[in-house]
Parts: sequence; C-alpha cells; structure tokens
Amino acid sequence: MHLPARMHLPAGALDASGRSGVPVLDVVIPVYNEERDLEPCVRRLYDHLIRTFPYPFAITIADNASTDTTPQVAARLATELPQVRSVRLEQKGRGRALRTVWSASDAPVLAYMDVDLSTDLNALLPLVAPLISGHSDLAIGSRLTRSSRVVRGPRREIISRAYNLILRGSLAARFSDAQCGFKAIRGDVAQALLPLVEDSGWFFDTEMLVLAERAGLRIHEVPVDWVDDPDSTVHVVRTAVEDLKGVWRVGRALAVGALPLDRLGRPFGDDPRDRVLDGAARGLTRQVVGFVVVGVLSTLFYLLLYSGFRTFSGAQVANALALLVSAFANTAANRRLTFGVRGRERALRHQAQGLVVFGIGLVLTSGSLAALHAARADAPHSTELAVLIAANLAATVLRFLLLRAWVFAERRDPLPAPTSAGVPDAPHADPARSSALPSPLPSDPDPRTAR
Repeated sequence: MHLPARMHLPAGALDASGRSGVPVLDVVIPVYNEERDLEPCVRRLYDHLIRTFPYPFAITIADNASTDTTPQVAARLATELPQVRSVRLEQKGRGRALRTVWSASDAPVLAYMDVDLSTDLNALLPLVAPLISGHSDLAIGSRLTRSSRVVRGPRREIISRAYNLILRGSLAARFSDAQCGFKAIRGDVAQALLPLVEDSGWFFDTEMLVLAERAGLRIHEVPVDWVDDPDSTVHVVRTAVEDLKGVWRVGRALAVGALPLDRLGRPFGDDPRDRVLDGAARGLTRQVVGFVVVGVLSTLFYLLLYSGFRTFSGAQVANALALLVSAFANTAANRRLTFGVRGRERALRHQAQGLVVFGIGLVLTSGSLAALHAARADAPHSTELAVLIAANLAATVLRFLLLRAWVFAERRDPLPAPTSAGVPDAPHADPARSSALPSPLPSDPDPRTAR
C-alpha cells in the first residue's frame, strides 16, 4: 500500500459561499442509547461549525444498535439540519461505527467526537487544520500535555495515565493520549489503514494510532480543554481489561511481523528519531519500562505453564519446560517491544543468545528449588511458587543487563553528519503538502459550562 503525498480537496469544496460542494470535513458521533444528550450535542456542534468552520462539512450520527428512541431523534435531526445525516448499525461497537462511516465517506478529512462533548469545541479547527493543509496524516486531542486543561476525578486520571504508560512501555507509542474521544484522520489514510485495524470496540482508535505510528505516518496532537462527564455510561474496568487484551494482541502481531505495514509510503521519509530509538540506542528509561511490562506478562505466562506441567511431572522438569517455552516468547517480545529491533535479521542469533540467558535463569531457579527441597522435602506447591517468584526477580535483573549489554547491543546507526551550518541535512519537503489554510474564523464563545 502507498499513500499519496498530498490530500486533494474535492472539486467544488472551496466555493466562494464556503457551504456548497462535497464536505471537506465529516464529523462522526457514535451513539448508543443517547436519546437525552444527542439532540443538544448535535445542535451545539452544528452551530459551532456554521459559525467557525470555513469549509463545507457534514455531521454523521452513527447509531450502534440503540434500543431507545435514539434512532428517531437522529432521523429528525437529519431532516431538520441539511448537513446532518444518520446511519443505523445493527451491532454495537464504537470502532465498528467509525470504520463503517469513515470507509463510506467521500470527505477528505474524517473526525469523531463523543456525544457528551467533554472536549471543548474550540479545539476542532486546530485538530483538523494540519490534515486539511496536508501537513499531517492523523490528529488527536490530548488531555495529558502541559497546556491541556482537564477537570476529572483522580480515579480516571490515574487509569488514563497508567494506560498510556503501558502503551509507551509495551508498544513504544510516542503519542501522549490514546483514549481522548476527539480524533481526526485524512480520508486517503483511512482507506489504507482501516483494513488493518481488527478491533471493533473501544480499543479501535488506540490500535489505529499504534499502527499509523509504526507505518511512519505523522500524528498531530492538540492540547484540549476537557471536562469529565459524570453521567458517562462507559464501564471503566471492563474497558480497561479489553484494552489490555488489545495491547497484547497488537504487541504480539508487531513482534512477529504479522502486520503488512511496510511504512505505508511515509510522506516525509524516515523519521530521524528512528536512527536514535531503534535497537539498543533506545533510552534506558523506556527500555526499563518495556522490559518490566514484558517481564510481568512473561512471569504470569511462566507460572501458568509451570502449574500445568507440574500436574504430570516433577518440579524440576516442570520448571525447565516452563522456562524454555516462556524464554522464546520473552526474547521475541523484548527484541521488538523493549529494544526496538525490527525485521528478521539476526532473529535466530538473538533467540540463541536468549537461550543462554535462559540457562542462567534455569540455574538460579533450579538451584532455588533444590535448596528448598533439601531443607523441606514435602514443601507445598504455594511455597514452591513463592521461591520461584523470588528467584525469577533476581534472574530478571541479570537478564535485563545481559539483553541490553550483550544480546541486543547491535551496531548503532550514526546520526546524520552535520552540514556546513552545523545542522543535519533535512529531508526534502514536498511543496505539494504545504498549502495554507485561511485565517481561522472567530472561536466558539460557548464554554463547557453551557452543557
């Protein structure tokens, strides 16, 4: 797949009236049983776009199999407001709704926002402007930048920051906020990227962002003003569990090279940060975070294997088998997610070196088990697990040092040589992607307190 270097606005989109022609922006509002909030949300968004957005637009209500009067409200709004349309889906899922509407839309810029309008609408034009100009490929609202202004409880704040930390550590994500319901994507990018996104629920946009970043696409971030909706129907715990499952699935697919990204025609050439962040040159802090996440998952996997093997074998045999199986998975995950080694080059060598590291762990854990059984031959299974956990913690520290200093201590690509002015040569800019936007129109005077 290859993405064009420039987004082309449709013919007639920039008529003098500013309202005729094919929509430049299609804003999707996915809803499920929102009969109370849907109409005020759509009318407020419609009024804001009429007053501040200089191009033709459309608002699409994507109903996810609502069982209340939401479909009737959506149909009435589509009748009364010329730029509003409604789509009915017979299955739930925010990701399914976005994929369905975005895939069918002919607008060059596609966006979505949550029906509660927690994000202040004054951020909408800054969100989509880099996509209209062709400067960026995706754009997200971020509640976690320094200049964002956010009002929400400590519980959701901690969950949000922890989740994004997991994404940074396990999937090497560079964007700051995966969960804010305020995102946009170029239409041509969506056509190429959406077929690769598997999730149909809340993890949809996180997966989309991770794949876009790995494909080399440019993600623009906008600080937002955001007020938590106390009446939100999102089940936080269930959503968090599903998101963690999605992280594991995507991480595994990236680790084994199962996704045909091939950098989707990166418009600006190689990201210069990759020359620093690939392989062993990744920063120590990020490596530690990634190693810890992989280590926790590997330890759980190892303990499950050990308990299974222990049902038909002795402790030493079960320990050796569990370590051997989990070692291959651990080396592959750390190779891709912690140390950023891409491709299949030296993969066999890394696995062989990982087996040596495995051998050291085997000596430590087997020695600990032998010492336990020498002291107490009838030690219960729970005590065996406790001893193995302690031994694995000691082996983990040594394993990280060996992985960093020996297994993945590959050659490091030098930074580009400085020019005569002392500045590295920059990739040639694409003049076709530098079209400018008109000056923004007056912003929305209606603050979040209007909700």
